Amino acid sequence: MIDYTVLFQKLLEADLNGWVDSLKEQSAIWFSKQSHGDNERWLAALQQLPEIKNASLDITGNSVTIQGQCQQSQQLRQVLQQLIPWRKGPFQIANVFIDSEWRSDFKWDRVALHLSDLRDRRVLDVGCGNGYHCWRMLSQRPELVLGIDPSPLFNIQFQAIQHYIQDERVQLLPIPLEQMPEQMQWFDTVLSMGVLYHRRSPIDHLFQLKGMLQPGGELCLETLVIDGGQGEILLPEDRYARMRNVWFLPSVVELERWMKRCGFINIRVADISTTEISEQRSTEWMPSESLAECLDPENPDNTVEGLPAPKRAVLIANRS
Repeated sequence: MIDYTVLFQKLLEADLNGWVDSLKEQSAIWFSKQSHGDNERWLAALQQLPEIKNASLDITGNSVTIQGQCQQSQQLRQVLQQLIPWRKGPFQIANVFIDSEWRSDFKWDRVALHLSDLRDRRVLDVGCGNGYHCWRMLSQRPELVLGIDPSPLFNIQFQAIQHYIQDERVQLLPIPLEQMPEQMQWFDTVLSMGVLYHRRSPIDHLFQLKGMLQPGGELCLETLVIDGGQGEILLPEDRYARMRNVWFLPSVVELERWMKRCGFINIRVADISTTEISEQRSTEWMPSESLAECLDPENPDNTVEGLPAPKRAVLIANRS
């Protein structure tokens, strides 16, 4: 069973006793067959991870890298391949390179320049996947980075990395934002990247994010947008880029209005960029269809449904 002792102790020190009790109850099924039929297989894979001598973390390049010597490279590769698909990355684990579907370093480069210094800050990464960006934040020496993502597989992937790094400043819980305490007001920085357009109520999501922040705290919001002005929103009739769970894609101007209405201040647009196939693509570590199969082959400016191709914006704001 995965050990959350250090995280729970930090939460107890913050007088979040009731939430810790709730998490302890939930944790009994997080990695059971009841939660996901592959949990036992994934947990068994973690137990097979071979030793990496003198393991150390290097986050100075594009990948999250675990340096060191592994005498069982083939076993290491086979174990990590049992955890496919790897959607966020890349990771370099000894001499095994995990070429993930997303070049998440592209997004990090767009975001990192605009965040306030994370030194000694408590950070929440909502929908963090396997924690790639959480590890990248360590370069700024935060007090704590807590990632949350309800996917058991992403959590197992995170634990595979943590197995070698053993850094208590980075933690991941397999829960959605809705299972966080309302009006927690505990984090200095909150990131929500690639989440808002999956919400049937984006305004509720913005209020939930605001509730996680201390007064004056900083939000980094990254989401799909469309070109246009005030009041312009795309609501796909069925699928968007072959995804069923895409709801509201606002213009950047409209998104700013949403954030202002929810009480955010100092709203600024940090970046707007079209997602390229070089950033999201199929690989050995994620062999299913990816962005290329979701675009119109005759007009890549559109999705296969005839809608505008994915464009993403990064907005930074503060809680009043």
